[in-house]
Amino acid sequence: MPSLPLLLLLWGTSSYAFPVFQDGYQQDEETAWKYLENYYNLKKDPAVDTLTSKELMATKLKQMQKLFGLKVTGKSDPETLSEMRKPRCGVSDVTAYSITYDNPRWTKRDLTYSILNYTPYLSRAVVEESIQKAFQVWSDVTPLTFTRVYDEEGDIVLAFYRGDHDDNNPFDGPNYGLAHAFQPGPGIGGDVHFDLDENWTDTSENFNLFYVAVHELGHSLGLTHSHDIGALMFPSYTWYTDDFVLNQEDINRIQALYGPSPNPVQPTGATTPQPCDSGLTFDAITTFRGEVMFFKGRFYIRVNRFMPEPELNLIGILWPNLPGKLDAAYEASMIDEVRFFKGDKVWAVRTQSVLSGFPVDIHSFFGFPSYVTNIDAAVCEEETGKTYFFVDDRYWRYDEYRRSMDPGYPKLIAEDFPGISDKVDDVFQKNGYFYFFHQTTQHRFNLQTRMVDATRGSNTWFNC
Repeated sequence: MPSLPLLLLLWGTSSYAFPVFQDGYQQDEETAWKYLENYYNLKKDPAVDTLTSKELMATKLKQMQKLFGLKVTGKSDPETLSEMRKPRCGVSDVTAYSITYDNPRWTKRDLTYSILNYTPYLSRAVVEESIQKAFQVWSDVTPLTFTRVYDEEGDIVLAFYRGDHDDNNPFDGPNYGLAHAFQPGPGIGGDVHFDLDENWTDTSENFNLFYVAVHELGHSLGLTHSHDIGALMFPSYTWYTDDFVLNQEDINRIQALYGPSPNPVQPTGATTPQPCDSGLTFDAITTFRGEVMFFKGRFYIRVNRFMPEPELNLIGILWPNLPGKLDAAYEASMIDEVRFFKGDKVWAVRTQSVLSGFPVDIHSFFGFPSYVTNIDAAVCEEETGKTYFFVDDRYWRYDEYRRSMDPGYPKLIAEDFPGISDKVDDVFQKNGYFYFFHQTTQHRFNLQTRMVDATRGSNTWFNC
């Protein structure tokens, strides 16, 4: 069983459910046709080899590729097929059921819920707390209230089932179909079913019950899936972290159905970064095996010379055990590691794995004095093996080969890096330069002349 908290939802006729696709070159055609039939209303028989069929398939492929941020080719290329083979929510991506005031929604504000049974992987207390917290996510941003009832079925019934459980949406065993939910309405309407065969947890390992429940309850309240990759309601894998918050897009959509929260201070959510936003700033930047990775909140933006457009995705897709909203990062290419910082902790990563024993504190690992509580920016000079750590208006220098701080530090940034007079937010090295970032400005610092020789906007790396 994988140890990734994947949010897998299933939707059949008016409910949500995850399909499974076989890998293998010989099944590519069947996979693409089946996927487009299920989610893009492709009705033609794949065995019929006509121009009309091919044109229709190309049109549907373009729709799918645009939604998932893939290169729009109209062909079942490897990237598209890879996306198709991932478990995902079973609701059609071209359904007419969208965000309007005609959506199915509850006509009352005070809803009840009941828990029919439990999973053997968690105690009853943990299940109940996870479900209560999931309801609270939605009650915090709407006028809705949710009260648990015990002696009767609530408006929303939550239960664990295995296999076929008489709702036309059988579960498929471990790892794929985690849960499904029904839109608001009487009877089964609003109910949430979890797969009893899954290893449910209250951590980032395996499948976090709270996180899956929040998404499912979004469907129970009338939400369909979002096109925003950062939204809770995006129809694909996502990753649970302890700093979970709703995306602002989720808040806007649920409030379109039920109105704003009655709280005097309106809640706000996270937003998905837009690479070409001229006001975009970054939490951390590092190189990684020839690529440049920009980090913002739970996201990374990746650029390299082979990609015409920057790739925006969740940090958890590559490194599920890293936190969001990092402080700094740098690549130590001589030992093939990337190190990430948040607060006084450092994580060391090789390929897609956090190394054993991490995170550790920066004081014991690098030798920082106790008054240093976080790192603003860091970069390793590849030619010398010296890593520069920037904190406020000073910097430290660390020797990667000796694994110790160089004597005589900290020093003033402005004295040794003329032209870098502002606080350093981010920094990385590429092609003989350090690139220093402060807010929306970057300075290119020539390591040979020891001078700033160019100043630009921060997002000029994204071909905007």
